[in-house]
Amino acid sequence: MSAEGSSITALISLFVFLIIASAYFSSSETGMMSLNRYRLKHLKRNKHPGATRASKLLESPDKLIGVILIGNNFVNFLAASIATSIAINILGKPAPLTTAIILTLIVLIFAEVTPKTIAALHPEKIAFPSSFFLSLLLRILYPAVWIVNVISNGLVRIFGFKPHANESGQQLSKEELRTIVYESNARIPQKRHGMLLNILDLEKVSVNDILVPRNEVIGIDIEDDLDEILDQIGNAQHTRIPVYKNHIDNIIGILHLRSAGKFIQIDVLNKAAIIQETIDPYFIPESTPLHTQLFNFQKKKLRMAVVVDEYGAMKGLVTLEDILEEIVGEFTTDMAASNKDINEQKDGSYLIDGTTSIRDINRVLSWNLDSSGAKTINGLLTEALESIPDSSIGIDLHGYYAEIVQVKDNVIRTVRMWKSVSGTLEQIEEANSEPDKQQAKKTPASGKNK
Repeated sequence: MSAEGSSITALISLFVFLIIASAYFSSSETGMMSLNRYRLKHLKRNKHPGATRASKLLESPDKLIGVILIGNNFVNFLAASIATSIAINILGKPAPLTTAIILTLIVLIFAEVTPKTIAALHPEKIAFPSSFFLSLLLRILYPAVWIVNVISNGLVRIFGFKPHANESGQQLSKEELRTIVYESNARIPQKRHGMLLNILDLEKVSVNDILVPRNEVIGIDIEDDLDEILDQIGNAQHTRIPVYKNHIDNIIGILHLRSAGKFIQIDVLNKAAIIQETIDPYFIPESTPLHTQLFNFQKKKLRMAVVVDEYGAMKGLVTLEDILEEIVGEFTTDMAASNKDINEQKDGSYLIDGTTSIRDINRVLSWNLDSSGAKTINGLLTEALESIPDSSIGIDLHGYYAEIVQVKDNVIRTVRMWKSVSGTLEQIEEANSEPDKQQAKKTPASGKNK
């Protein structure tokens, strides 16, 4: 082989090496910047060597970008010079346009697009190994990197930006955390995925949204006959029962049924002995967020609270179990709660108990009824109609059609509902065509306090 041929071979070999080096720098930049910061922290805590090196480099992104760009631009410019020399040796003249076109295609395909695409798809496989050489190169080129960063950071400040103002941006907001949980649905079991989302929702829900309303509270009136009180205790479906005097607003204590066993040891049982076994009621405002009340239950070692409104009147009860069910879903074996409040019909509509909470309807049917005001479907319809309606009245609730089936004691007891495409008369007539279904009703649960 002639000296000229050997020279061309050497230049081409050097050119190929420079393209490979450019591909390395390009893929390293994309790989390092595409790393999941939270997975990186997790791997770092587990002493992963590649993650530790990469995390250290990312602590100073200006230095990391500086060393990558210095290396990448150096090999690209050198490759351009080598390409010109190859053109002169082959063609006998520089041919700048032809050389530029060919070099651009080669660099784009082999040194930019392909390696960056691979790095974006598999950032850890690229970033972790390359972090070793980047750390070494940063030590060697530190003076040059320092000079470049001083100048570039100065220009950044001139344009009104702070070079290191991005550190707080690495912290997730609540909505961003929610998005991460949503996107991790494929990797987290469905039940745990739902629990995580429910935990994030606790701050948006108050005890007023989940309380057992006062008209459904089962309690003991201490003014009743002793035999009637004992019969009520013996047939109770709940472990904790509020004890009141004359009226449910006048709660004097909470009786735990495990204390009822002590009544057997008393020769002459009286009401004073029953009151002595109760604990003081724990009152909370209706606006208390669920996550706050969960911590309050934990702090006070209690499991039931009496919810009062702004005037101090009793609105209902809330228990620790109610809050836990907001996280993990229903797990009660309460006989009163075993009845379904939402019953699907053959025509696609639903017969819903009037006392059913709007949040439960939205959760079970994946609907989006407004729950910012009234908490039950009875309250929502009453507010919309601005009066106590008669049965067989229909109303369009912004995309949901409701037909009142039964009204009793000034309360809507049963409602037929379905999603309305446009609230057409055909849908109404179809619902009214089965009178036997209109007469269907469901007795509301007599009590839900735990």
